[in-house]
This record gives sequence, structure tokens and C-alpha cells, in this order.
Amino acid sequence: MRAEGVTRTPAVRTAVVWDALRSVLAERTAATGRESLDIVDAGGGTGGFAVPLAVLGHAVTVVDPSPDSLAALERRAKEKGVGVRALQGDAADLGELLPSDAADLVLCHSVLEYVEDPISALSAVAGVLRPSGVISVLAANPVAGAIHRALAGQFDDARAVLADPGGSWGDRDPTPRRYTADTLVELLSSTGFAVGAVQGVRVFTDLVPSRLVDADPRAAEALAALEQAAATHPVLRDVATQLHVLAHRS
Repeated sequence: MRAEGVTRTPAVRTAVVWDALRSVLAERTAATGRESLDIVDAGGGTGGFAVPLAVLGHAVTVVDPSPDSLAALERRAKEKGVGVRALQGDAADLGELLPSDAADLVLCHSVLEYVEDPISALSAVAGVLRPSGVISVLAANPVAGAIHRALAGQFDDARAVLADPGGSWGDRDPTPRRYTADTLVELLSSTGFAVGAVQGVRVFTDLVPSRLVDADPRAAEALAALEQAAATHPVLRDVATQLHVLAHRS
């Protein structure tokens, strides 16, 4: 199995997620005795996670509703010299597109905020996961949403995010819903998953001016290390832009 791609210093924005995924890949390959895992990326878009996973030698299927994104995914995979299976559909369609017990790992990143029915989507994921398979969930956090709106001078929007049960600041909000750590854990538990620790993603990255890190690799590495330290901090985690959860199929 090739070791390029993820073994290099990861992008700061996704460093925490990749660190968690590396642990899952190691655990699942040890448990299954297979070096190549079957991975489904629901809503995987242009392959930001899928292509590096394929580079590592895993069999990756991306399910996404956008034909343009899937076309870009295929070009990206071709440039890297790997194959990624592309299927058009929504997360809730997984049961129709894939057989049951087909995946060792399912990525569900920035999906639950937008799907019509999050419970149906997660139930579909559970159906394609093998016993003890893992789901990786990445979702927007309402506390960060309020902070970012306030920093943009949109104080009424910030207050609306905090008041809305779904964490939205109104009809113009491009993110229909957001999740706290508690609501994310409750949602996963209600659909039959055994939930692990919740991590914060992009605690500082979205607040630090890009000029401070773009020209200095050492600064980028230091920021990535800071993000790792903040990911499970009992206070900082809950102000992160996104929350990341790993859960096993019960």
C-alpha cells in the first residue's frame, strides 16, 4: 500500500480530521486483516478526502448529488493516477446505490447540515457499514457561526444563531442547520451508533490572518500543532468552526 499523500504535513484546516482518520485506518486494517479498506465518501464532492485515501491504496466510492463535482473528482483522481468510483446521489440514497454491509468506513463531512432528513441519511449510512464499521462526521458548529457573524459586524445574525434551535441565522443563511457537540452525539446515538470523542476543527485557523501562515511553512506547522492541542480542550473545542465525531456501528 502506497504511503504518499496523507503522510506529508497535512493542510492546517483538515489536520485534526486527518489525524483521526489515520487512527481509524490503522485500527480497521488491523481488525479486518486487509490493507485495502472499502470507504464511502457521502457528499465527497471533488475528492478532497477521497483522492488521498485512494492514493493510500483504499477502494473509495464517492456519492454526491452534483455531476460537476463528480467530474472534477474523476479529473483529480486521474491526475494522481488512482481510481475512485463516482456515483450520483444523496446520502439518503446510499441504500439504493450500494449493497448493505459494503463499507468499512463512511465519511459524512459537511453533509448533515444540508440534507433534507439527517436521520434518514444516517440510517442509510448505518445500512452500508459493516458491523463495527466507522462513520466520520464533520459538521458546522453554531457557536462558531455566531462568533464569525459578530466579527463580520452582523450582530443581529449572531444573536439569531444562538437563539435558533437549528443554529441558523435566517433564510439567507447558506447553512440550514448547525450542531453542538450534544446535538450531534444525540443524533448519532438515535440512529444506532456508538459515539466516540468529539473534537473541534478549526478553532483558530479561521480567525488567524492568512498572511501569517501562507509564506512561512514553520508558522503553518505551528498552527496545525495548536489546532491539535485545542481539538479536545474542554472549552476551546466548543467554539471550533466544525465538530468532528467518529462513531462505530453498534
